[in-house]
Amino acid sequence: MSIELSIVMPCLNEAETLEICIKKAQNYIVKNNISGEVIIADNGSNDGSQGIAKKLNAIVIPVTNKGYGSALRGGIEAAKGKYIIMADADDSYDFESLSPFISKLREGYDLVMGNRFKGGIKKGAMPFIHKYLGNPVLSFIGRLFFKINIGDFHCGLRGFSKEAYSKMNLKTTGMEFASEMIVKSKLNGLSITEVPTILHKDGRSRPPHLNTWRDGWRHLRFLMLYAPNWLFLFPGILLFLIGFVFSVLLIKSPLVFETFTLDVHTLLYTSSSFLIGFQFIVFYALTKIYAVENGLLPKSNRYNKLFYFLNLEKGLIAGLILIFIGFGLSYNGFSNWKASNFGNLDIQTTIRSIIPAVLALQLGIQIILFSLFFSILGLKYK
Repeated sequence: MSIELSIVMPCLNEAETLEICIKKAQNYIVKNNISGEVIIADNGSNDGSQGIAKKLNAIVIPVTNKGYGSALRGGIEAAKGKYIIMADADDSYDFESLSPFISKLREGYDLVMGNRFKGGIKKGAMPFIHKYLGNPVLSFIGRLFFKINIGDFHCGLRGFSKEAYSKMNLKTTGMEFASEMIVKSKLNGLSITEVPTILHKDGRSRPPHLNTWRDGWRHLRFLMLYAPNWLFLFPGILLFLIGFVFSVLLIKSPLVFETFTLDVHTLLYTSSSFLIGFQFIVFYALTKIYAVENGLLPKSNRYNKLFYFLNLEKGLIAGLILIFIGFGLSYNGFSNWKASNFGNLDIQTTIRSIIPAVLALQLGIQIILFSLFFSILGLKYK
């Protein structure tokens, strides 16, 4: 008989609560007449957890690579079910209340998330800082960056189809595995929904494996790295535009206000803003190519257009034009100096020509170098 449901629990020294979790999962499978299995992905327990699981006829999958994500990946890849539901083995989730997840999976959803904020968080089940800062902030960032309508990015109880899991191509090994699953589902066009879930106080006497600040940072770092548009592109465009507009105005003449004047000293900063913004934008493109060609991000129409608009030939032409402009402005400044018999110059006048000259030379050289690097990265794409 084919297996419809695999219930996967990561385990690292969960002897206190493992038995009750396995029994609840098995009871749910029997009561609902589901063809299922319970898998314990053991990550090196030394408290007898493996023996407890085997005694209860659960399938034990030893996972040598350490980490929450590693354990789950090992258990999920060994699962034979059409659908998989994963949850911690600390008795914080009720394995006898999985019907909302199964119903949504049978409807055709690829990923079904639990939402603890809608279902209810029992007293003492979640630390104050997680409940009112960590989870809400990280979930908001996830919704903003990836346009995913999910209220609880870090709920440990979730279900998905084995077919959908194979499309996610998950890579992470730690707690950020929870965020990666949602982000990769969205990026690969999988259907996502959520159901209310109750979070109970876990039954362990020891502290949880979760480290608030370390694991919170890992989640945030992952979200930023997988959203290079928010990390590089949008800040780069802002810096680029601000630098360009103010540089053009200051090259023409000082900007005089009632109480202060912006002159060539400010021009140095605005031209730097222009150059840094350009570097952010190019770095976004480099990051995008690297991530896609190494399987970290899926290909998209925007990605295909990137190679149409940006190529070696266009980059070389643009770079050389800027270099010629830079030399032309530099020659103009040198001519003015020569006309004064190489004597003292009006700094405010001269520097308005020299700063754009240096900026054009720097920009031209960088465009040529980046174009060469683009072409190298694009070899695999072509």
